[in-house]
Amino acid sequence: MGSEGPAITVHVTGFKKFHGVSENPTETIVSNLREYTKKNGLPKGMILGSCSILDTAGQGAVKPLYQILQSSVGTKDSGASNSGGVIWVHFGVNSGATRFAIENQAVNEATFRCPDEMGWKPQKVPIVPGDGEISRIRKTTLPVEEITKVLAKMGYEVTTSDDAGRFVCNYVYYHSLHFAEQNGIKSVFVHVPLFSTIDKETQMQFVTSLLDVLASLY
Repeated sequence: MGSEGPAITVHVTGFKKFHGVSENPTETIVSNLREYTKKNGLPKGMILGSCSILDTAGQGAVKPLYQILQSSVGTKDSGASNSGGVIWVHFGVNSGATRFAIENQAVNEATFRCPDEMGWKPQKVPIVPGDGEISRIRKTTLPVEEITKVLAKMGYEVTTSDDAGRFVCNYVYYHSLHFAEQNGIKSVFVHVPLFSTIDKETQMQFVTSLLDVLASLY
């Protein structure tokens, strides 16, 4: 679809450093993405919206997260109205991973293995209390299996995942999926390895390939 009709707007987020990861690859990826896509191009019919870096903190990240989520809906409602839609792509690092992981879902549970960057360490706390129990799951409406298959055919080491953990990545993803459902937009979370496992250039190429796939499948 990419080339037909109104443009899809994609907004991306990454995270700053956190306990055990002094240099977060997602901060570098998201900070460089606009420049990288200027040089290498974006898929036809896609606009790169905001590129935001969040604190690696549950409650600390939520206020800025909602501000940027809300701004994307504001854009959607203001004349761009019948736009081709809005997709949020959140990037987080899994320091033990050897491949990329497209996350299918998030769980309404915050159980942090260590304090976040603002010192918060919740245990079995519901992320959105109004959503009910900590066992509540929210799934992305994007076709994760299909996205993964296409990226794998391109030669990337990539898998699907049903477990985004219970730390800040899952916390942000759950809030984003909740917001997406309320506002008729789409959201997906992608875990990336460290640059020492998959180098920066390959990761930047992966992200632009992911945008290509999203444009073609939307």
